[in-house]
Amino acid sequence: MRDHAPTLRVCVDEAEFEALAGAWRRLYLSCAAATPFQSHAWLSSWWRSYGRPGRLRVVLVGDGDRLVAAAPLMRVRGPVLRPLGGAISDFTDVLIDDACREAGARALVAGLRRLAGTALIDFGEVRPGACLEGVYGLWDGPKRALADSPCLELPALPMDDLLKRLPAPRAQRTRAKIRKLSALGVESRVVPADEVETSLHTLLHLHELQWAGRKVTSEHLQPRFREHLLRSMRPMVAAGEAVVTEFRLDGEVLAADLTLLSGTLAGGYLYGAHPSLRERKVDVATMLLDAATRHTAGEQRRALSLLRGNEPYKHHWRPDPVTNQRFLLARGTTAPLLAAAAGYASAREWAKPRLRELRARRGQ
Repeated sequence: MRDHAPTLRVCVDEAEFEALAGAWRRLYLSCAAATPFQSHAWLSSWWRSYGRPGRLRVVLVGDGDRLVAAAPLMRVRGPVLRPLGGAISDFTDVLIDDACREAGARALVAGLRRLAGTALIDFGEVRPGACLEGVYGLWDGPKRALADSPCLELPALPMDDLLKRLPAPRAQRTRAKIRKLSALGVESRVVPADEVETSLHTLLHLHELQWAGRKVTSEHLQPRFREHLLRSMRPMVAAGEAVVTEFRLDGEVLAADLTLLSGTLAGGYLYGAHPSLRERKVDVATMLLDAATRHTAGEQRRALSLLRGNEPYKHHWRPDPVTNQRFLLARGTTAPLLAAAAGYASAREWAKPRLRELRARRGQ
């Protein structure tokens, strides 16, 4: 930062937050740790679909006419402050310009301390290496770091090298599945930005067909989620922060995939596949991964995140486990809220294996 002290303020006005798009994007591009879930297009669209009037709390740090750090928060019941993005965002974080990482973190601490006097600050789903780790390290009040959701990641390798990570028989079967995709005539196409909305309608329809009669994330079927995706993805695709891929067979789109992109990460966020692909013995997971590696192992190398969840099918590729973190920040007046939140989290972790055991017994 320059010699003068940074400016610090809290944005509570929705129109002002919307108007920050240009400054926010410059900050986003200057922060190597940022994930697509911290882009302005994602967060502002999410707020329009999920936010509640009067609850916006975005800490902004300026250096002259530049935005050099930001913490996108909202007030929820509790009183608690949580990051924008909610449950549909796999990672949360603050943004800090890499050119002033420590100074930006100190300025954010000062801003967050003001808010922590009346509310617990609760950042869940923080990816290791996030900017918030620096803020947490500088925090001199009550604080706790807890494990959050498990994630799985693959290194930035082309498909041939990913197959070398597998046992020889499994790699051979996977190569056969890839050859079958070519033999069937499956064609993939990256969708341009001006066609994204139409393609997303198709994706969401296929997603609903794919999960019909099975347990599905119910939020993905809600109108507000659809509106959020349709609103946020066109600017994100145009900015290189997302890519939509369609898969055609006999001229018909039978699968579509949405992958989110940042400088170091590609995350397979949502896909839809017609049930007829299973009938034709198409291995959809292999098809999607093969397409995703085109965005991870090229000139810009990105880790391929399978995002939150430890589902057995993800382990087919021998991914590396990565556990998100949850950071609780408080001051003396809000320390009891921190203790209560940490205690509740510990109780839930204690109960999980016992609930699994109880369900297993009932299923016998």
